[in-house]
Amino acid sequence: MTPQELIIKGGIAIWPILFLSILALGVILDRLWFWARVLLQERQILNTIMESTFRNWESGSEIAKDYRHHPIGRFLFAPLQLPQPEPDVFHLALEAAADDELALMRRGDKILEAVIALSPLLGLLGTVLGLINSLGSISISDLGTASTAGVTLGIGESLISTAAGLVVAIVSLAFYRLFQAFLFGQVRIFRKAGSDLELLYRQHWVEKEDLKFTINPPALVKGPKKIIDPQTEK
Repeated sequence: MTPQELIIKGGIAIWPILFLSILALGVILDRLWFWARVLLQERQILNTIMESTFRNWESGSEIAKDYRHHPIGRFLFAPLQLPQPEPDVFHLALEAAADDELALMRRGDKILEAVIALSPLLGLLGTVLGLINSLGSISISDLGTASTAGVTLGIGESLISTAAGLVVAIVSLAFYRLFQAFLFGQVRIFRKAGSDLELLYRQHWVEKEDLKFTINPPALVKGPKKIIDPQTEK
């Protein structure tokens, strides 16, 4: 059976299922291209930024700026670009950047969820409509006669929409789970990279404060001068 015959025999429900399949295919191809670029370059970018930051804090910010096209680069550059923030502000910048990047990585998930939920239901609807049309054309007196031969064929054709809906839902669900696994892996990587960068910054902050204390020591507080009464001295 050719695809054209499947579409014709699938009934009216096959058209929304076909639309959902095209929509899901577009999302799947877009996410595959996105994750391929992320996963292939992430480890190299992360190691480069962290090693540069460990050697020289200022150079780490410049290198992270060059990798802003990548999610891990934007995540690390967000706190590094701040001009000498306090450790608490640095931590908040890391959390905000992580939330933004992870939200971008979830793009397309809602569409796949909708396709997974709607495709089987539309297929079942097509089957029910096909059965109504097939069984509504016969009467009880026609049962067991040659006039009911076409009913079996009509029932078989009405199941095409159910099969199509299940295929679309199964394929979409498989890729949805794959993208979720990639996302959970990114959460662990972001958490580990953020903790390491924050630890380096706190060490840098302590060293800077110690240097500031050494260069400009606090003035010694002198006690009040004792007033001597001349008559008492006599």
